[in-house]
Amino acid sequence: MPAPPVDVLQGTLDVLVLKALSWGARHGHGVARVIRDTTSGTLDVTDGSLYVALHRLEERGLVESEWGLSDKGKRARFYTLTPAGRQHLKSEIAAWQRYAQSVSRLLTATTQPA
Repeated sequence: MPAPPVDVLQGTLDVLVLKALSWGARHGHGVARVIRDTTSGTLDVTDGSLYVALHRLEERGLVESEWGLSDKGKRARFYTLTPAGRQHLKSEIAAWQRYAQSVSRLLTATTQPA
């Protein structure tokens, strides 16, 4: 039985969106699908949260968008990473890796530090 979905921690959605866009231009539903599929359904982003994040990232100059046609032939806004977005993603990944390692060390510690 698969694990139930978990809430996306506050402050993490932006980096998840940037990572999803690092593989190429996508419309909003495509971004949500990449996040859901890559995490085996553990992280499922709501449309409301996703589009707020995409607009915030666009205002910050980390993504840009243009209109195009979806795979179903409907008009959709496609988002891509800017060079600043790629650099920001790189630094965020490094920070997340340090954070995850630190949390893991604490949670798996078997003795109390002196």
